Amino acid sequence: MTTATAFETISVILEEGVCTITLQRADVLNAFDTMLTTELAKALKEASRNKDVRVVVLTGSGRAFSSGQDLADLKAKYVPGHVPNLGEDLKKRYDPIVKLIHTMEKPVIAAVNGVAAGAGCSLALACDMRIASEHASFIEVFVNVGLVPDSGSTWTLPRLVGFGRAMELCCTGRPVKAEEALAIGLVNQVVPSDELKEATQKLAKRLASLPAKAISLTKRLLNQSFENDFKEQLIQEAFAQDTAGKTHDHFEGVVAFVEKRKPNFTHE
Repeated sequence: MTTATAFETISVILEEGVCTITLQRADVLNAFDTMLTTELAKALKEASRNKDVRVVVLTGSGRAFSSGQDLADLKAKYVPGHVPNLGEDLKKRYDPIVKLIHTMEKPVIAAVNGVAAGAGCSLALACDMRIASEHASFIEVFVNVGLVPDSGSTWTLPRLVGFGRAMELCCTGRPVKAEEALAIGLVNQVVPSDELKEATQKLAKRLASLPAKAISLTKRLLNQSFENDFKEQLIQEAFAQDTAGKTHDHFEGVVAFVEKRKPNFTHE
């Protein structure tokens, strides 16, 4: 069963447990304006709460994933004497989006179809996994306009590629093309452009078919591992394993293995 939700700047389609959210401002390379960030936050919140959604996919329409903040929105503001309040803008518009992705108890996959720059790059990095088209590129452009990486980039990027590489990419603002992104661990896969949707859906549907509670607990543990020391992580693993062990899917998985048949997971 396929369902679609109406928005102005994004499309949302739910099929076989996979919720695909597509940015729909292709004429401006899916740049973020107020409407887009508002609708994206709403869609993510709804996906997080919807029990029928087991995996979320984020992608862009046209030739870009997202070019970041729509600078055309700022043209009228940037006149002599203007003092921007960018911190408050982040707290209201961008931070809620990456927080939703980070805390959502469902895997989120970025299907990066083209350029991901600025906040668009941060959005891709905030996802749990990234599949990139051969024409994708990642650019921390902030330094080029005298700003710092935001929307979680200073947290996610060094965890993916290491401090030294993150420092280089953030301070030079140079593009990272798809093959280099794969080599340095920025993405999980690179595929031909015409195979991006198929490859992403294959991974998403594979994840959606697996025990939902085990997936959500695994995501939580991996995120916690960056803050916990080893002893605390062992405690958290034991708690999560105890929780997973009480699910129907654990029982079904073990019985199916013993009976040498395919398990029938119900995500309960």
